[in-house]
Amino acid sequence: MSYENLAGRTAVVTGAASGIGEAIAVLLAAQGAKVALLARRRERLDAVVEKIRADGGQALAVVADVTDDGSVSAAVDRIHEAYGTVDLVVNNAGVMLPNPVEDARVDEWQRMIDTNVTGVLRVIGALAKDLTEAAAQGRSADLVNVSSIGAHITGFTNYAVYGATKAAVTHLSALLRGEFGPRDVRVTNIEPGLTESELVSHIDNDGLREQVGGMAEAMGTLRAGELADLVAYVTSRPRHVNLRQIMVLPTRQV
Repeated sequence: MSYENLAGRTAVVTGAASGIGEAIAVLLAAQGAKVALLARRRERLDAVVEKIRADGGQALAVVADVTDDGSVSAAVDRIHEAYGTVDLVVNNAGVMLPNPVEDARVDEWQRMIDTNVTGVLRVIGALAKDLTEAAAQGRSADLVNVSSIGAHITGFTNYAVYGATKAAVTHLSALLRGEFGPRDVRVTNIEPGLTESELVSHIDNDGLREQVGGMAEAMGTLRAGELADLVAYVTSRPRHVNLRQIMVLPTRQV
């Protein structure tokens, strides 16, 4: 499928070494965007960038940790040097570490907050001026935050802190429209349901990992490419059209 208005744009995708982030970066590049891929794993990033370039796309691997101020700042400097002003930002980096709250896994809570909430804010803060400048020049400008259906599900036992971090992203996205919308910067919040990704591999509770596997078998999962298709669609609409909130689930997930 071909999307209008993506060729010539400059995009940043976090969590781009695998899964949804990789798929988004590959598709945006295939549509003619210059894409900076941010993640912590150098080898994985290099492999994805090599694939994009082999297919004729433009891509830049930037090793960065969204939980670190200096790392994000250095990443943005490198992107500016290579590509100039950014007009499309996809906050995709995230981590899911479910456990009963009574276990008091403060280390996991902090990691999820640092990545899923503060990491998103770091990237937005570092690139907000780029987006507003691009919009002021009459270009399309997009901020896309990947949240989760977990922001709304209250009966999903042992995912309270993860769900709370994603609820923060969802609410943040809604409030940011008040700041960015009047300046022609679009904000889109996407809440996927069960999706193929590496998130499950982060779970250290065998029972909970098996639970997710059972749910995926029973209900099916979204593919990373399907989420990438959604991102490409919303960011390729005419610049006066903002799809602000999208919840996307496997048909059997209720």
